[in-house]
Amino acid sequence: MTRVRYGPRGESEIRRAREASARLPDIWSTGVVAVWETDPEVVAAVLPPPLEPGARPLVRAAVSQVDLPGYPLGAGSVAVAACHAGAPGWYPLVMPMTHERALIGGREVFGEPKKLGEVSVEQGPDGLVGARLARHGITFLEVTGTLGAALPPPAQAEKLDFYFKFLPAVDGTGFDADPVLVHCLRREKVRSLHTVTGRVTLRESPYDPVADLPVRRLVEITLGEKTSDQRGRVAARVGARDLLPYVHQRYDDAAQVLDAPPAPSGAAARERSA
Repeated sequence: MTRVRYGPRGESEIRRAREASARLPDIWSTGVVAVWETDPEVVAAVLPPPLEPGARPLVRAAVSQVDLPGYPLGAGSVAVAACHAGAPGWYPLVMPMTHERALIGGREVFGEPKKLGEVSVEQGPDGLVGARLARHGITFLEVTGTLGAALPPPAQAEKLDFYFKFLPAVDGTGFDADPVLVHCLRREKVRSLHTVTGRVTLRESPYDPVADLPVRRLVEITLGEKTSDQRGRVAARVGARDLLPYVHQRYDDAAQVLDAPPAPSGAAARERSA
């Protein structure tokens, strides 16, 4: 019988796939990172328990083009500084990805809040730099500026991200099982880094309301080439009552199928920039 590809795979196939994933080479990305201070009460409002605000009310936006051979990927993230059990890190609110392949693994394995979107990073011959995140026809975050001086690449460092992994209940009430808080530790290597003098523009979007994280003081913008690996662990079980008020962070409005198409980005009601 011809092989049925939806049929079960043997132990040897499963083992080869696992071994191949453990031997992935360094995958480099070119990206813009912008960090700014926002209102402390805003950071506190978006953090589900048991996360707590970090030492400073920081927001970090990363917009990258990932050098996957034959399969280039745009990857973005908007996160706020947070802390759990004394460990400082970042809590991403939205992570746009340009391909489903990157989206599925992160959401199902780690609980990352990934969504399909548009991600671009551009460098002009005159030193102009531009990066943008967009979904539903709305560019909700844009970083523009001019490339500056080269910085010494920092030593390899570890960075911690916090995610909540859960499955909504089949009957639409609560979860199928207790959610878990995931600590995802990344070891990051940087081979080039430049300053960028520019601005961050946040545009109103009902689907990705990062405009609620206003730029009160711009800390830095950089352009770099980086690679990283990651490993995760379950750090804590989370009560459904604590997490349910924040589940909407993960999804667009479930009633949007009844709505008219979203307005063009040019009709955005407000912009906040610095």
